[in-house]
Amino acid sequence: MRPYDPLYLAFLYEFNVSRDYYECHEVMETLWLEEGRKPFYQGLLQIAVGLYHHLNANVSGAVKLMESGIAKLQGYPDRLLGIDVALLLRDAEAYLVKLRNNGVRPFEPYPLEIRIVDEDLAGQVRQIQGERRTES
Repeated sequence: MRPYDPLYLAFLYEFNVSRDYYECHEVMETLWLEEGRKPFYQGLLQIAVGLYHHLNANVSGAVKLMESGIAKLQGYPDRLLGIDVALLLRDAEAYLVKLRNNGVRPFEPYPLEIRIVDEDLAGQVRQIQGERRTES
């Protein structure tokens, strides 16, 4: 089993399961700083914060963060660190198009999902989900 950083696991849990984009920001920012400010982590962080801004009716902030997050993730392999980066980019780009047209055609925020392609990673995220469920 490949060991993933616990903060990365927490980020994926918050993004895909709890949909708590503020908490995504908190855990990923810590990982980003610990790992030397890698653009890949910053891109994931910015997409989550873009969703958070849209949930809080800050469309201009959402556009800026989505644009920046997408730009940082472009050029990475389609699959990296157990996730489907290409699919996340496509989904984030489609969301960004809607955000840019929000003045003409407003839409309700909706969650994006980071598709996990590594079964070890998926299992570790499910384990967090089970632990959080028993804590409740």
